Amino acid sequence: MIHFDCDYMAGAHPEVMQALVESNMALTPGYGADKYTHKAQELIRSAVGCPEAQVMFLVGGTQTNATIIDGILRHHEGVLAAESGHIAVHESGAIEASGHKVLTLPHYDGKVRAEDVEEYITNFYADDTYQHMVAPGLLYISHPTEYGTIYSLKELKALSDVCHSHDIPLYIDGARLGYALAAENTDVTLKDIARYADAFYIGGTKVGTLFGEAVVVTNPSLLKHLFSLVKQHGALLAKGRLLGVQFGALFRDGLYERIGSHAVCLAMRIKEAFSKAGYRVVVDSPTNQQFFHLPNTLIDALKHEVSFEYWGARGAESSTVRFVTSWSTTDSDVERLCELIEELHR
Repeated sequence: MIHFDCDYMAGAHPEVMQALVESNMALTPGYGADKYTHKAQELIRSAVGCPEAQVMFLVGGTQTNATIIDGILRHHEGVLAAESGHIAVHESGAIEASGHKVLTLPHYDGKVRAEDVEEYITNFYADDTYQHMVAPGLLYISHPTEYGTIYSLKELKALSDVCHSHDIPLYIDGARLGYALAAENTDVTLKDIARYADAFYIGGTKVGTLFGEAVVVTNPSLLKHLFSLVKQHGALLAKGRLLGVQFGALFRDGLYERIGSHAVCLAMRIKEAFSKAGYRVVVDSPTNQQFFHLPNTLIDALKHEVSFEYWGARGAESSTVRFVTSWSTTDSDVERLCELIEELHR
């Protein structure tokens, strides 16, 4: 069976696993107070071009979003996000469980527009009863989005500008950031992300590690007690060096970039194969997630050899599905999928 279900089905990239094996018997302090974590933090600060940034490692994406968003917002504030955003749809109400409402905005293939953010905030404070309502205290976006789409540098700057004009932070979910940075024709770099976001995280779970996300806080006044905040949310790993070792491996020798480029290249081959066969690409994603609308007969035939996910409910005659590539996807996996598409299309 060939798997395109998601980008975290396999364990860790061999180079990450090797680093874990090599450091396994080292005796180090806990909670990230170790040489591996300190080195990884230095590598990330250098990569983002922000030597004064706070860097903190957490285990998973939902945990990271819930911890950081709760730490930034005041009790009466909520977080603005696309109605398709991960925190609004696929995190089981984790943000609401912390006492903060997700305030949804229209989305355009997963992205939000600066003018909609401006309109929401302006209209909110134009209402005489605004003190009785949940105030917008933060903008959340993901790069890439749930649809695999990416923001341009112009769009990112516009969002940052409107946030800062209203004195609210911009927070970027980077669970799949490595694939956005590897997308063809992108004009956004990791240093741009650090320049325009007040806080963001670099995803490891979906980009080569066993687990782990690296939170980067570039606004020094935003989260002054980040360590305590993480501890309070039960998100502080006692064996913190396990995170430091993995991110140290990711940010040495360009591994993070190599993983992103590998997965995106293979995803583009899958997109080309389905397009060539005449099947509809649902979203023009330049990253490792690809969405197609296929006849159920084709889906059922492919399922004998290939696993992938429905994107929404199965339709009566056709359905939207998602194919995802990762570091563990091989050329032969994609070649076989392309062969099957051609064979079944005849």
